[in-house]
Amino acid sequence: MNDSDQPLSQPLSSETELGLPSRVLALDLGKKRVGLAVSDPLGHFAVGLDTVTFRSPEQLAPMIQALVEKYDVKTLIVGLPVHLKGVEGSQAGWVRGVAEYLAAETGCQLVYLDERLTSVIAKQSLREQGIQPSRPKVRAQGLVDQVAAMRLLQDYMDGQPGLKHL
Repeated sequence: MNDSDQPLSQPLSSETELGLPSRVLALDLGKKRVGLAVSDPLGHFAVGLDTVTFRSPEQLAPMIQALVEKYDVKTLIVGLPVHLKGVEGSQAGWVRGVAEYLAAETGCQLVYLDERLTSVIAKQSLREQGIQPSRPKVRAQGLVDQVAAMRLLQDYMDGQPGLKHL
């Protein structure tokens, strides 16, 4: 069994100086927007932060660096586009390139997670809250991207069986 076949272990392995788990920042990367979520200080819950629009990885990096510093983040979780059959999607190479650049710029550990169905689950979650994800205002606010990042992070922290490092 190689590293990519192993289920996630303890979600937050490193600790801060106070003995608390290091915080984790999740990114649901798209070509124009990125949904962001951070772990709570105890590493139990994903907290949605924002959805940020950007034009280039170089423009995005300082925004991510500011969050890394503000929340003392040590790990970036990035959703990797994977088809239902388990094959990386066409956008996966681009996502890997941006994620590796952000990890290098921030000094954070990088973990990829299969993001299959996170946007579908995010839309369903918003509908259950009475929010229609298809409305222009909701799309403009990027709530789907933010909720998708929260889902990725919560899955990581929960260490659900079946989730794999990619």
